[in-house]
Amino acid sequence: MRDDYSDIINVNYQGSSRRKHMSMHDRAAQFAPFAALTGYDASIDEAARLTDSEAARSEQEMFMLNEKMHILSEHISEKPEAEFTCFVPDKRKSGGSYDVFKGNVRRIDEIQRLIILTDGTQISLDRIYKIESDIF
Repeated sequence: MRDDYSDIINVNYQGSSRRKHMSMHDRAAQFAPFAALTGYDASIDEAARLTDSEAARSEQEMFMLNEKMHILSEHISEKPEAEFTCFVPDKRKSGGSYDVFKGNVRRIDEIQRLIILTDGTQISLDRIYKIESDIF
């Protein structure tokens, strides 16, 4: 017996008469890579995403915010333009980020503790850290 297979290397394969030959494309697809850990990359990306913790406000900062809110409420009929720096909690993990919202103030809802801008944006009074406006 020969170990180099030279006697069968060039023999044409007849195959089964019941089945059609598989195309080279379909044959290659059997060996294509697959994602054994579906969602793993997304989990790693989420874990690597950083969030900020919410800073505490001093009594002086709270006093200044309350004064500015009072001035805003006095000028509410003018729909004053203001810029609010707020802490926005993250929906997926602890912490959040500080975002800036700018617009004209349409209403201050003391019951639900919201500032509502003319574009419909709602800002929680409890999450505001800084207010800037030309009326101050």
